[in-house]
Amino acid sequence: MTLPQKYLEYVEVVRRYSPRTVSVYSDVLTSFLDYSLGEGVEWSDANVLSVMTVPMIRNYEVHALGDETLSSRTVNLHLSVLSGFSKFLVRQRLIGANPVSQVSRPKQEKRLPVFYRDDAVEKYFSDTAPFASEENLSLITGHDKASVDMYERRLRRLIVSILVNTGIRRAELISLKVGSVDFRRNTLRVRGKGDKMREIPMILSLCDEISLYLQATAVMVGGERTEESPLLVTPKGNPLYPVYVDRAVKKELGDEGLTGRKSPHVLRHTLATGLLDGGADLNSIKEMLGHSSLAATQVYTHATVEKLKNVYVNAHPRAKRGGKNGD
Repeated sequence: MTLPQKYLEYVEVVRRYSPRTVSVYSDVLTSFLDYSLGEGVEWSDANVLSVMTVPMIRNYEVHALGDETLSSRTVNLHLSVLSGFSKFLVRQRLIGANPVSQVSRPKQEKRLPVFYRDDAVEKYFSDTAPFASEENLSLITGHDKASVDMYERRLRRLIVSILVNTGIRRAELISLKVGSVDFRRNTLRVRGKGDKMREIPMILSLCDEISLYLQATAVMVGGERTEESPLLVTPKGNPLYPVYVDRAVKKELGDEGLTGRKSPHVLRHTLATGLLDGGADLNSIKEMLGHSSLAATQVYTHATVEKLKNVYVNAHPRAKRGGKNGD
């Protein structure tokens, strides 16, 4: 097994990174080694170690920045992957220091989180309420087309509801089990990054919606479902997958006419921004979102400040007049 393969096994098994993240890491390492060694050259330990140097990584950074398809943000991601690989090699005592630490990172613009306004979210839930109702359950009778359509409509609505009410990540949503939901305490147990478990409170309406969905699943899928069974499944009883979730969110929000980006992460941003605007402290939001550091949560304060600036400019008498002296 080559050193890159050992590192990928480490981040997958020990660090418990998601399959998507491991795939990204693999692509970055392949890109770097193809550039530094040449495509088709064997990745022997000696070859790999020979290119883990400051000059080579600087050259690769310049090469990557010259690629018009790669943004400075993506190049920073490449350097972060190479830094993680270098630290792995240092721990294995194969190199003396992390060469990436001596390479300047490209500057990148800070992007404010994209989120939906409260009124848009409330309108979505109001318009789609019939598809989550108890009365609607009678329309799901089996595997006929009408039942499949109604089941999928209920499932898509629940996907959006869980994401926007709990702020969990797409991978965390997919990994939910039937036993993840504690109806007695109205909480959701989530396994996040690094295999860390956290417990998230749920509003009563979300608990009711999940309960009704499980009844629909029993009719649609049938069979015995245990606490270890996937919570959310397709009409055929298969676990959800990333593309399914992305399509569900885009269709639901697109059908309701919501503009802008439509992704699970936007719904996560929506909850975080709403909690902050509602007076929640950063540490509480950090715990709910499963952030490893407070710095990751603080990005939402910038979005709130930008919102405050707009209110200030539009409402302040002197701001509207340009704030000139004597006005």
